[in-house]
Amino acid sequence: MAGVDVRTNVRIVCVGVFVAAVAAMAAIAAGQTTGPRLPPLAIESMYGPDLYRFYCATCHGRDGKGGGPVAASLKNVPPDLTQLSRRQNGAFPRREVEMIIRGPSTPTHGTDEMPVWGPIFLALDPSDARVNARINSLVSYIETMQK
Repeated sequence: MAGVDVRTNVRIVCVGVFVAAVAAMAAIAAGQTTGPRLPPLAIESMYGPDLYRFYCATCHGRDGKGGGPVAASLKNVPPDLTQLSRRQNGAFPRREVEMIIRGPSTPTHGTDEMPVWGPIFLALDPSDARVNARINSLVSYIETMQK
């Protein structure tokens, strides 16, 4: 009688392992993951407002005035991007903004708290054409934010 109980227990364990294995394979096949999904590091959009919201708004704020959600944790307040033209007698400093975004860091860039996006964009997407398109779209969008 004891042999029957052992065989029954072995069968139950084997069936349990089989069911667990099938369930695990089904979960993998369905693409399910455990834990939170990480956001992408690069977005497909080349549209300036999308790029700004994804890469810039956390520090500069959605309105560009420097009050993004992480701004308070920085040593220096991010600049008000809506006032760039005003500070240049009404002319938008397109080339300077592009160089700040593209890098390398220049004296007009301020501190090294702001990422230099050119090399980051290139690392995320090795296409020079798409890197240039992203930077140009960002600069053009920042130009539309001028007050």
